[in-house]
Amino acid sequence: MDISLLIILIVIILALGFDFINGFHDTANAIATSVSTRALKPRTAIMLAACMNFLGAIMFTGVAKTIGGSVADPAKLDNGLEILIATLLSAIIWNLITWWLGIPSSSSHALIGSLAGAVYVGAGPDKLNWSGFITIIEGLVLSPIIAFAVGYIIMMLLKWIFARRSPHTVNKGFRSMQILTAAIQSFTHGTNDAQKAMGIITFALVTAKFQDHMEVPLWVKLSAATAMALGTSVGGWKIIKTMGTKIFKIEPINGFAADLTGATVIFGATLLHLPVSTTHAITSAILGVGSAKRFSAVKWGVAGRIVVAWVITIPIVAVLAGVLYKLLFGLI
Repeated sequence: MDISLLIILIVIILALGFDFINGFHDTANAIATSVSTRALKPRTAIMLAACMNFLGAIMFTGVAKTIGGSVADPAKLDNGLEILIATLLSAIIWNLITWWLGIPSSSSHALIGSLAGAVYVGAGPDKLNWSGFITIIEGLVLSPIIAFAVGYIIMMLLKWIFARRSPHTVNKGFRSMQILTAAIQSFTHGTNDAQKAMGIITFALVTAKFQDHMEVPLWVKLSAATAMALGTSVGGWKIIKTMGTKIFKIEPINGFAADLTGATVIFGATLLHLPVSTTHAITSAILGVGSAKRFSAVKWGVAGRIVVAWVITIPIVAVLAGVLYKLLFGLI
């Protein structure tokens, strides 16, 4: 087998592996609130999330093009495939570590930070598209702030609208509504997160001269969507527990508000072709909703540890990707 073909096959396998891990790592984003309020049984929620993730993944490609071309130009990298191998290994390692520890860290941060670090070390700082990288980082930083604010506002409006209703009656109605918002949240997750693996695979195809444009081939869409759906079907129980129970006690009306907020922010970013962290969006939405319910109800110590994981992810994975590149290809 030709060595370049072997390398691109390794990249594709790693990208789909990352997508699979992303699926079970981020399952909690879509279903934690609906499971914690018993709106859905865990297995039902996971299967719903898997199906909706698949549908969302095959319907959009704008984020994939951003991932594939904004951090670096694949056509200008002679060692682009090696860079992608280091990128994916770094992102996978970090995702597995944070999943094992039950920390809802960002797969998006892990992938973007790893790609930037691998390009910087493997091709030099002049090959890194700093403006594109900074634009992506701005989206990643702004999205949780927007999600917190929107979640707070939506919850305050719901409190005002249903202030005179019995809490039991209100929560009974919103428990049913959570099934819809869980489905929508899962769909939007697919429209954004699955695109990242698609972008990496397309980046590899352009680097290896298999195509000369960033349009995502149909087989890439289907394989990435399938990997994401299969990963989602496995579930990420450690992170579901953190998201659904450890930030604050979520009731159906809170879960509805958080899911609606997260889905809105994620889908808005998808329409703008911006990769955002679904983990950040839903976690920040939960924090905003919890603050509107009662500021003291939020376990800010847990929230603080989550935020620390967000802050350190990009620099850690950037260094890790650079080290992996040097270890694997530095002597070649």
